[in-house]
Amino acid sequence: MASNHRNGKALVSVVVPVFNEEAIVPVFHQRTSRVLCGIENSDYEIVYVDDGSRDTSYEKLSELASTDPRVRVLKFSRNFGHQIAITAGVDEADGDCVVVIDSDLQDPPEVIPEMVQQWRAGFDVVYGVRSERDGESAMKLMTASLFYRLLGRLTNVQIPANVGDFRLMSRRVVDKLKLLREKDRFVRGLVSWVGFRQTGVTYHREARHAGETKYPMAKMMKFAFDGITSFSTAPLKLATWIGYLAAILAVIYLISVFVQRALGYTVEGWATIMVAMLFLGSVQLICLGILGEYLGRIFNEVKPRPMYIIEEELGDRASRGDRPSRLEAS
Repeated sequence: MASNHRNGKALVSVVVPVFNEEAIVPVFHQRTSRVLCGIENSDYEIVYVDDGSRDTSYEKLSELASTDPRVRVLKFSRNFGHQIAITAGVDEADGDCVVVIDSDLQDPPEVIPEMVQQWRAGFDVVYGVRSERDGESAMKLMTASLFYRLLGRLTNVQIPANVGDFRLMSRRVVDKLKLLREKDRFVRGLVSWVGFRQTGVTYHREARHAGETKYPMAKMMKFAFDGITSFSTAPLKLATWIGYLAAILAVIYLISVFVQRALGYTVEGWATIMVAMLFLGSVQLICLGILGEYLGRIFNEVKPRPMYIIEEELGDRASRGDRPSRLEAS
């Protein structure tokens, strides 16, 4: 296990994406700092990423950076999204291991020491497995379970069920993850794709401490579709099979028309034609929509735009001990 510190202590970096969490930030920081201080033979830093918050979250983070030398704050120029905020924090973290955790306190920071223990035992990725999930509707639990089952069947990347972005990654996993610069991010899938030794720790997921969820149903559906299309071409194959099915139904209907004519039945035709046209039109639109999703991803990837823009950065690496600068470390 390598160490960035010259005094031999391992550095634990904690990456925290923040978006409109003014009511939670102070409580989260106090609770997380207390946990991190208790991890033996280690130092820590907390990298907050303000994802274009419209409340006073950034002001509260600025106060933390001015009073705690272990705090760094990255302020995005606008809202780039939760997965991009995680990416930016991981890019900037200097730790021998990097923990990703949301600031809403649904994922308890008290689990971090157990993750560090598993990392010291030789695991490169330690993800949190939710045994119970307070404050979440039956519909959300059902759709989440369905999504992970579907994802497992459609892709060759095994992403554990009941697992979010709360996880610890070793430095070598982080270095490999930083090489993956695709813009439509599905971080938990990318970490699974990287590989190395991975294990889970079970915890009780609590209800949100304050504020509102940043993932309503519509956003969750988009996130799920991003995950599937990032790691599978199955939707494209589905479009092909839908076309085959429509062709088979057309042939079956054509046979039925000849049978009815042979039996002397009168076929009016208007309603039948309209139904057939609407059905085939719907199939074509579905297939075009699927193709459009993949073409849109190609369009996003080929544009040479940066993944995110940092407007302001608070906190100084040099103020947190005797670690070498990033240029020296590289």
